[in-house]
Amino acid sequence: MLFNSYEFIFAFLPITFFIYFYLNHKRLTVASKGFLVFSSLFFYSWWNIAYLPLILISMLFNYVIGNSLNKEIEENKKSFSKKSILIFGIVCNIALLGYFKYADFFIENFNFAIGTNVNLLHLILPLAISFFTFQQVAYLVDSYRQETKEYDFLNYALFVTFFPQLIAGPIVHHKEMMPQFANNRNMVKNYRNIALGLFIFSIGLFKKVVIADTFAVWATAGFDTAITLNLFEAWATSLSYTFQLYFDFSGYTDMAIGIALLFNIKLPINFNSPYKALSIQDFWRRWHITLSRFLRDYIYIPLGGNKKSSFRTYSNLLATFVIGGFWHGAGWTFLFWGFLHGIALIIHRLWSNLGFKMWTWLAWFITFNFVNIAWVFFRAKEWDDAVKVLGGMFSLDNIILPEKLESKLSFLTNYNIEFGYWAENIKGNDFTAIAVILGFILILAFRNSMEKGKDFKLNYKTALLSAICFIGAILSLNKASEFLYFNF
Repeated sequence: MLFNSYEFIFAFLPITFFIYFYLNHKRLTVASKGFLVFSSLFFYSWWNIAYLPLILISMLFNYVIGNSLNKEIEENKKSFSKKSILIFGIVCNIALLGYFKYADFFIENFNFAIGTNVNLLHLILPLAISFFTFQQVAYLVDSYRQETKEYDFLNYALFVTFFPQLIAGPIVHHKEMMPQFANNRNMVKNYRNIALGLFIFSIGLFKKVVIADTFAVWATAGFDTAITLNLFEAWATSLSYTFQLYFDFSGYTDMAIGIALLFNIKLPINFNSPYKALSIQDFWRRWHITLSRFLRDYIYIPLGGNKKSSFRTYSNLLATFVIGGFWHGAGWTFLFWGFLHGIALIIHRLWSNLGFKMWTWLAWFITFNFVNIAWVFFRAKEWDDAVKVLGGMFSLDNIILPEKLESKLSFLTNYNIEFGYWAENIKGNDFTAIAVILGFILILAFRNSMEKGKDFKLNYKTALLSAICFIGAILSLNKASEFLYFNF
């Protein structure tokens, strides 16, 4: 079930909200939690009920392992050590994820390297497996560190399946979620949270349906359909995807945070205007913040972090981001995207250690363009698609300007510059250029939704903005459009 669908907005969400608080009003706390778990599993099963047993088995397995890690274990020959149990739990989780997400990738590369012809499994990736796997791995590690105090399966199931963040995050910690569900004050409707939740949800819905899906048309045409791209088409393609990805995923996160607030639950901030970043390190402190936190706490630091030699620190950075790239998708383009970001972070650290600085505008320009170029590999389905887009972006051999400029700039024909329909291959028009400019204005000149939420006051201005965003989005719900991170 999509957040941006009529059935979710006008049926599932209001029904779940009212029944949950009705049960709490009747002091049926256990029943209200059970209903929320049931609703979340129904929400998950809406896509494909065949994978419902998978998430149930995963939850039960990790609950048992987590409980084992919370208990005092006598170190003797008849019992396993906590470290052994933790390793076993992590290996099983990664094996499950690896089987569904990476089996065909490894088979393809094995066939290519050895010259064999092993049949691919053609497995359909279970929805949200990357997110609930990482979330439960974090739970196991936290249990090993004695940072969790939960022994009830119903509460654990609620932690894993809570539907606003189940499908694509934010990736949450047990210790930041369960105290909220246990707080009696959160079991009563909070009208300020409801107003703020609807405000943030409306902004997120508008981001996805109106902005991201508009850019999606040009990005999809440029990457997947067009055979060749001229200079402006190539830049319009890459920038369209850069904006599409941001407004799509941050829109999802806004909706998740807004929906959770309806239930008096505060999810962690996942985006903080990442395209305003002045360095690649700053970018990763702003982009997909909960994933960055996971990579830092459960991969980078366990590898040694920056506590060893400089070479080891740089190696740990590179390994962390290559793993992060591979988590996003089973393909060499994802690995290379992670590699690029790892190298960029190493260069930034070297630059900072040498004490060099640069102008603010130049720092932003370099950071944004690096991120934009790296996204080309992230989006491309094949290497050829990336080469096509990047080739067009940096080639001066194929420049086409709008035909209406020919009368004033006709002398440019002497330099092999043509005039005509400049955006034909990406199904664009003059509005494409306007939209890209508006995209820059939105990401650079305006406060983000989380900043607006901090000083939120229910008045005619916020009510009007919510209404405009909500109605504009609803009127644009003319077709089902999945979120990009559902693929990861």
